[in-house]
Amino acid sequence: MKKIISILVLVIAFTFSAPAQTKGGKASAEKMLKKMTSDLNLTAAQQSKIKPLLVAQIAERKAMNENRKALKEAGERPSKEFRKKQRGERFAKENEMNKKLETILDADQFSKYKLIAKERKEKAKKRKL
Repeated sequence: MKKIISILVLVIAFTFSAPAQTKGGKASAEKMLKKMTSDLNLTAAQQSKIKPLLVAQIAERKAMNENRKALKEAGERPSKEFRKKQRGERFAKENEMNKKLETILDADQFSKYKLIAKERKEKAKKRKL
């Protein structure tokens, strides 16, 4: 009887603790726009112009991740050239997004955006190490 109770307690403990260990939620255009609005003090007009850009960016990232997962599941390791090409495409898309944002945001907002992006990249590098 004691064994059954102890097993039930463990099962219940693991059941409730498992969701707490998941990583952060998926990025959504609404969350990203809300964060940008609070950080950069966006106007309603700027928000309406930026939201479609964020939606498109999330869709592109999702497609890239699905391609990467498909390769991984197939057991294929991407070649160095393929990885280099993917990295180049990612940087090109990032630069394109920055150019679009530069036309939408004013100079102060864009400089603050670049600073936040730089901090985010540095934080990601530290996590990787």
